[in-house]
Amino acid sequence: MAEASKDELLQLIKRFGAYLTFKFSSLFPTSLRNLNSRSVGAIAGFAVAIVFTWRMLRSPSGTQRRVQKRQSSASSSSGVNAQTAAAVVPSGFPSTSEDLRAQNAIDQFSHLEKPTLGQIVRRRLSEGRKVTCRLLGVILEESSPEELQKQATVRPSVLEVLLEIAKFCDLYLMERVLDDESEKKVLLALEEAGVFTSGGLVKDKVLFCSTENGRSSFVRQLEPDWHIETNTEVISQLARFIRYELLISPSKPERTAPNVFSSPSLEQFFGCV
Repeated sequence: MAEASKDELLQLIKRFGAYLTFKFSSLFPTSLRNLNSRSVGAIAGFAVAIVFTWRMLRSPSGTQRRVQKRQSSASSSSGVNAQTAAAVVPSGFPSTSEDLRAQNAIDQFSHLEKPTLGQIVRRRLSEGRKVTCRLLGVILEESSPEELQKQATVRPSVLEVLLEIAKFCDLYLMERVLDDESEKKVLLALEEAGVFTSGGLVKDKVLFCSTENGRSSFVRQLEPDWHIETNTEVISQLARFIRYELLISPSKPERTAPNVFSSPSLEQFFGCV
């Protein structure tokens, strides 16, 4: 807008100058003594126009210099604050209001494009569609079959991830138990947690056995894309038969095979903690 206004002003000055040139061409051949009041007024008007035009053209730069002078004065009087701000704001950070608005728009777009838990689950599982998972130490708070004789408790933090896996994958849960009562406790705990109401998991896909080898046999028969386990021996036995395995362990063990991953918990593997 400023450039357009300036161009219009210059065109106006050119037209005015052409008009004055025409007038002066008829004035200068005469002698100064013969100038009448109209001629003197025209000359005076021309002089005033020149001065006014010169000031108009000079004022933006002068104003700019005054603004720059005030900015430099303000920056020098708050040098400590400027140095502190420079230390806080890294290079490449937006420095103008336009840049800040653009950055905010990018941040909002990034926020809108944040992947959902379902998308994260599919990506982390490499689009695997069948998953087998041990219950003890992964889905349940308890860590041994002996504890299941007393109670079974679903870990609240794992529930959201478990339900998302059940929506996307053919999920089978399995565990070694010592008696039928333990089976009932496990199924009741899963039911009360709402695992069977999501539509992705049914009671028939919760399998029980009496030995560790029995769990390994279940896995090999089902041929899943992923098996989730806490027992390192079972992980080692199945590594050559299963495409991917996830070892749930509080400590990070040495990786035994390229297809074996580890995580402190199932929810942490999917970035939910």
